[in-house]
Amino acid sequence: MNVNGVSGYSQLDAYNTYKNPPKTTEEPVKAEEVGAVYEKSDAAAKYTPNVSMVEMLKADAAAQEESFRSMVQKTIMGQGNALAASDDFWRFLASGHFTVTQAAKEEAQKAISEDGYWGVNKTSDRIIEMAKALTGGDPDKIEEMRSAFEKGFKEATKTWGRDLPEISSQTYDAVMQKFDNWAEESAVI
Repeated sequence: MNVNGVSGYSQLDAYNTYKNPPKTTEEPVKAEEVGAVYEKSDAAAKYTPNVSMVEMLKADAAAQEESFRSMVQKTIMGQGNALAASDDFWRFLASGHFTVTQAAKEEAQKAISEDGYWGVNKTSDRIIEMAKALTGGDPDKIEEMRSAFEKGFKEATKTWGRDLPEISSQTYDAVMQKFDNWAEESAVI
């Protein structure tokens, strides 16, 4: 079976059109009249924030944080410790002055494992997804998002009351690498 027969087109059709162009009654176009017309594109229209993605990521993070808080509070309540403000919660965790059940420990380890919700890969992916959703993927906003992330990391460290755990540093490094990758991919396009 011939592919040209399927499409109803033959390579000779292109040759014949070129060899014998159709006759027109229009005036010929002068070379100086031919040119490309360029219109300035509106970059802002190209990159619009993905509000629904931002809201979904925020809701997911809030639900996961609430689940984590609940687990920790249940464990801590049995030890006679009360937590009032959110800063107190994080500082209390940073202090390490509590004991956890084996089940709580296993659940926490699973959550921060390589495939866990709070693991380095998934957390850094969510941070980059949020940056892209907020900017609509605009590569001109990468450094602004990187700065916002750095500021947030410093605030988290301040709230924690001392250096964050090693997994946080690993996540920081992964996020910075993903910002670099995003910038490199954008430069190619």
